[in-house]
Amino acid sequence: MRTDYDIIVVGAGPAGSMTAKHAARKGARVLMIEKRQEIGAPLRCAEGVNRRGLEKAGVPVDRRWVSTDISGAKLVSPGGHVFRIDESQAGNEVGMVLERHLFDKAMAADAARAGAEIWLKTAAVDVIKEGERVVGVKARREGEPLRLTAGCVVAADGFESQVARWAGIDTSLKAGDITTCFQYRMTNLRTEPDYCEFIIGSVAPGGYIWIFPKGDDTANVGIGVLASKLEKPGEVKRYLDDWIRKDERLSCGQPLEALAGGVSVSPPVERSVMDGLILVGDSARIIDPITGGGIANGLLAGMHAGNVLGDCAQAKDFSEEAMMPYDKLWRDAMEDRLWRNWMAKEKFLTLSDSTLDAVIETLSTANVDKMSVHNILIAIKERHPELVREFEELI
Repeated sequence: MRTDYDIIVVGAGPAGSMTAKHAARKGARVLMIEKRQEIGAPLRCAEGVNRRGLEKAGVPVDRRWVSTDISGAKLVSPGGHVFRIDESQAGNEVGMVLERHLFDKAMAADAARAGAEIWLKTAAVDVIKEGERVVGVKARREGEPLRLTAGCVVAADGFESQVARWAGIDTSLKAGDITTCFQYRMTNLRTEPDYCEFIIGSVAPGGYIWIFPKGDDTANVGIGVLASKLEKPGEVKRYLDDWIRKDERLSCGQPLEALAGGVSVSPPVERSVMDGLILVGDSARIIDPITGGGIANGLLAGMHAGNVLGDCAQAKDFSEEAMMPYDKLWRDAMEDRLWRNWMAKEKFLTLSDSTLDAVIETLSTANVDKMSVHNILIAIKERHPELVREFEELI
């Protein structure tokens, strides 16, 4: 049966665009739909990304979407102990701060150049199924209803994916696996213009405060608080405002932009493939549970998804079995790391401010040669083995 498209990608974030690009490169007929009128807006991201993640996904750096190169990173404990990593060591985890709206548009443009079709203001409202197989989506394009058939639908619509839920995959999350975030872009600051900063402890229960430079005296200043630690939604903004008032480097600043959103800090999904459907990016819950970062993981998963789907299009086979190589590729690349970091997150939730002070003080004197969660956990294991005992086999 002739379908409208081989592949329909729902969501034009980095993972969706990478999937569309690589599938189209292999000759697949690809449509990518985006419910908003502009790709990359509104911003819902602190905009940090590491260079190695871009390299793994084959994305060359384009200075047009780089806001700031990062010379280092600081991890600050509740009592003010600082673990500082300089330029030669920080690039593994935070290498640059993006202009995310430009980055997302650039990734979508690459998909278009590869042959993918893009529709804006087109919202999926349900999937079309024949038995247990997904065969397309119901959508509204600029208010008009339509039915689109495809060999495979790609759920690239965020961590609580509606597309996956409509297809029969449970994407609900408990409050302990969601971080509620609030961020300002601020100017007239007195922060270091080329250092990312992470402040942990009770100032941001279950999460952290971040300062990501955007050039000169401007930065993204934000906070993530675990949803289970909040009594009411607006409380996350109060936590951030309280910190800004107390920090003289920030209290002199003024906001240029404010945004709020949520991030999953859960283990990855148990199922990312079924007949006629795959999950990519945040939909597959491949956001790092410690850092909340998902751009690099989404790019890599999208590359694998697109390549596998391109092969499936050539074979005219979008069965679960035919698409399982994608599931294996992304799990081999990151699943152990995601589980380890989720278990570390769960452990760190139990630590007092005084224990976190001791940990950061330890790190400041340890020989940590690269700023990565893995290397930090290795250093903690050497000095405080009791803190990582439950998951030391994954370190």
